Amino acid sequence: MLLACCTTVWAQAKDGFVLVPKGQFNVGKKGYLLNPLRKVNVDSFYIAVYETTNTQFDAFISATGYITDAERRHDALVFEPGLKEFEWINDSTAYWRYPNGKSRGGIEHKMDHPVTCISYHDIIAYCKWAGVRLPALDEWEIACRAGSGTDYFFGEDGSKISEYANVWHGRNHLMADSSDGYMYTAPVGSFKPNAWGLYDMYGNVFEFCTGKLTQTESSTIAHARGGSWWCSRNACNFFNSYDVGSVNVRASFSNQGFRVVKSI
Repeated sequence: MLLACCTTVWAQAKDGFVLVPKGQFNVGKKGYLLNPLRKVNVDSFYIAVYETTNTQFDAFISATGYITDAERRHDALVFEPGLKEFEWINDSTAYWRYPNGKSRGGIEHKMDHPVTCISYHDIIAYCKWAGVRLPALDEWEIACRAGSGTDYFFGEDGSKISEYANVWHGRNHLMADSSDGYMYTAPVGSFKPNAWGLYDMYGNVFEFCTGKLTQTESSTIAHARGGSWWCSRNACNFFNSYDVGSVNVRASFSNQGFRVVKSI
């Protein structure tokens, strides 16, 4: 349970960030080996209210001329309806400006959507330029939970997910699902925030974090949390407070993104 001193943290927003005070918090889930229930101590940090947008990433590219992994490697994995579960298309034309490949359109009218089709490696470069960093795995979970001890920050009733997150509501991915208004990403902040005023903690895009799950884990593995627009109850189902996803640090998917934090 959240310490009493932190119950009003959501009101301490400043310049697009929310303050998470230093303290001890519960993270994880009882009986879940990948992320067991435990207490952790963290120092104060600021976490972004929104996921990093195409506008923000475009500023980085314009200032630095950085070339993303997807542009160099031509190996981005994208989606279109009609694929079987967990199938993706390797589209050599896809990168952050065309996150589902050039044939499926660009981001000209989606600058307020989260940036996608970028790798963990790309995100670290952005963070160095912007003077920010990714949240650690535990920091992300503390911010996501916003004082809750349930599977979801809004309780145990998973049917309410549509109020808080852009996820896939279809039975499978064979047919398009725009039942929540969006088939792919949504503009950041389109759904209800958690109790601390943080938007899109579940859904929209997976959010990369720093840290490892084991001491022996390969340095080529990165972790992301929170689910994405592609995730459904029948496939992935990671839109909760405790699950942790894994992917190669150079992999670029059209449902991967990030939000940043600032140390104090």
